[in-house]
Amino acid sequence: MVYEDAHTLAFFPLAPATRGHTLVVPRAHSADLWAMDEADAQRLFHTVMVVGRALRAVLGPDGMNIINSAGAVATQSVFHTHVHLVPRRPGDAMGPIWPPKGEGFRDEDDAATDALGARLTAALAGPAR
Repeated sequence: MVYEDAHTLAFFPLAPATRGHTLVVPRAHSADLWAMDEADAQRLFHTVMVVGRALRAVLGPDGMNIINSAGAVATQSVFHTHVHLVPRRPGDAMGPIWPPKGEGFRDEDDAATDALGARLTAALAGPAR
């Protein structure tokens, strides 16, 4: 355990991806971010910032991935909300987390992209979720 408060815990995983890799978890159970109460989500990300800044101060990494996976297809394997803080250095064991340039999603249908943008804008303008 490297940090805890009334709402969250932070600790090193058993199989870290890099030196300093830390998990931040809420004490209250939720399967994933989508199931979290708004106040619990705010507390979780407050701890992510506190621990992330401490990792940066102590380790001086060149970068850091902050990773949350929601759902099995997104590689979630533990169904209790958690956030990975992964300090990064060139050549570390993590490797890239995005598809190689030019191999990502491409929507050749501008009308479909415009419709998606309009639907998202409307959803965000609706009642708070």
